[in-house]
Amino acid sequence: MRSGALNRVLLALAGLVLFVLGGSVLAVGLGAPPPSWWPHSGRHDVLLSRAERTAWRDQDWWWPALIALLAVLFLIGLWWLVSVLRRRSLSEILVDTGDGRGALVRGGALRSALADDAARRPGVAGADTRLAGGRTSPTLRAGLRLEPDASPAATLADFSARPLAAARDSTGLESLPTDVRLKRVKHKADRVS
Repeated sequence: MRSGALNRVLLALAGLVLFVLGGSVLAVGLGAPPPSWWPHSGRHDVLLSRAERTAWRDQDWWWPALIALLAVLFLIGLWWLVSVLRRRSLSEILVDTGDGRGALVRGGALRSALADDAARRPGVAGADTRLAGGRTSPTLRAGLRLEPDASPAATLADFSARPLAAARDSTGLESLPTDVRLKRVKHKADRVS
């Protein structure tokens, strides 16, 4: 199951549980007869009695255990939120084949082909690429690590004319908006003996 589908299923289940519990509390509070699984007897019954609220207060382990449980739940929720909000790389691109049907190009294949082609260009020590955007209008982020003696302008022009143009031509895209970041690789000093 893909992560997007898993998130939707988990959110739907959590929403359903909260809806049933909240609706039951509201219905009983408004005077409806409590359901058979309801732990309290009537409308004016409190959720936790004074004895239930103070039962564990004198135990040494209670507060650290409660705080640890709440911290773990908070961290799990934070991890889930970050994983949902993090922008993932585009997994496939829809290419117009001219016959009205289209074809899918795997994003990983295009990214690795672009990075390999860019890394083989003169003056480039290495390259990283990332696709974002929509399936029909992708955008590219490229990070090029330049050799110490490489010209940034010449390397950028060569990247645009060769690997980027080849990617546009092979996918049939009219444009592929690209953000290129150049970083010079530091070289070690030569030692004289």
